[in-house]
Amino acid sequence: DKVDKVEEIIGQKNEKEKLVFVGDGINDAPVLSRADIGIAMGAMGSDAAIEAADVVLMDDDPVKIAKAIRIAKKCVGIVYQNIYFAIGVKVLCLILGAVGIANMWLAIFSDVGVMVLAVLNAIRALNVKNL
Repeated sequence: DKVDKVEEIIGQKNEKEKLVFVGDGINDAPVLSRADIGIAMGAMGSDAAIEAADVVLMDDDPVKIAKAIRIAKKCVGIVYQNIYFAIGVKVLCLILGAVGIANMWLAIFSDVGVMVLAVLNAIRALNVKNL
């Protein structure tokens, strides 16, 4: 049984490792939900598998899994860039406000500017042709 095999593998792996299971059938649903990361393949997969999975790929090509991982890593990098940039600008406004150089309007404009720049930076994630 697949669930027993997954339980055996989970018992053997250490805490830092992640267990990924790929499936598309109705029998895969319990295993997809039990694995650390469950990936359902194909739009024609069972509804139970799609519901239980963490990731649903609408194609039956296994190469798409590697591409999805690269896209996810790129998105996480962009998220960290946006967080560091936003915190940096807010700290700068806080310091300038504390010494009396910046007023509330500068803080508002910088906050809106950071938001716009973060959205524009996030749009880079849509360019996945080179991955």
